[in-house]
Amino acid sequence: MKKYTDLEDIDNISGIVEEAIQIKKSPFQFSGLGKNKTLVMLFFNASLRTRLSTEKAARNLGMEVIVMNVNAAWELEFEEGAVMNLAASEHVKEAAQVISQYADCIAIRAFASLTDKEKDLQEMVLASFQKYATVPIVNMESATAHPLQALADAITLKEFATKKKPKVVLSWAPHPRALPHAVANSFVQMMQRLDVEFCISHPKGYDLNPNIVKDSTVIYDQEEALKDADFVYVKNWSSFQSYGEILSKDPGWMMTQEKLKTAKFMHCLPVRRNVVVEDAVLDGPDSLVIEQANNRTYAAQVVLKKLLEQI
Repeated sequence: MKKYTDLEDIDNISGIVEEAIQIKKSPFQFSGLGKNKTLVMLFFNASLRTRLSTEKAARNLGMEVIVMNVNAAWELEFEEGAVMNLAASEHVKEAAQVISQYADCIAIRAFASLTDKEKDLQEMVLASFQKYATVPIVNMESATAHPLQALADAITLKEFATKKKPKVVLSWAPHPRALPHAVANSFVQMMQRLDVEFCISHPKGYDLNPNIVKDSTVIYDQEEALKDADFVYVKNWSSFQSYGEILSKDPGWMMTQEKLKTAKFMHCLPVRRNVVVEDAVLDGPDSLVIEQANNRTYAAQVVLKKLLEQI
């Protein structure tokens, strides 16, 4: 593995999931691999789980970690040919090369704007660092993808599945704010690569990028979609067609224990209680959200291990 910016960077999903589970059993077994190596983490957006789990993963491997909240400290320019007479004082061309002198690996978190679909689809921040950096890049959530979360989700499914081919449902839920598509996109792509029965459920108008959904089943009736589900992954996203807009706040789409029945509940967190999901689900025995959050460490750790082995 030379980078981890998208799920396509993983050749063998089942193999890397199994390796992550083995690492979880003995997290410090490769603590010498990262000796004298440095991970630089660049945050263009705030983080809780991603920051802490990725830093912990790096330290478990013996790496040093440098964290920079970029927008709070330094304005970068990403446009080619820009006349830099506004706020940005440095272009990514120089910044990426300079940071590469200080790092053996660069991890980046930069959300979608949700205002300019074309620019978001171009992944300007992530793509610019890939172009100009001279060390491996890790995607800690970008405008369109969150491959570390999707890998943690796959690990969680593997740990808790009780049948060979479980039914997994990705269900939209209401939210007061417009949220990106990254988590949902990567979860869809991961499910397409696993041996599961998968469907997506959301109100009309909330279809995800058709280039990502492809031939995955979409059911607009939530009750129908949830029938006989083994795992239910709940997530809000704003409209892709009417880009970034909130078309519905229908509370009827909130996940309840009555709807969930005996299925396992999944969510990437943070989650708004009694808006996205009711307390009874989150606090109940079928909630896997804490296990998912824990697996973020081992998803990051197996990725960093793969990268370090190639350095």
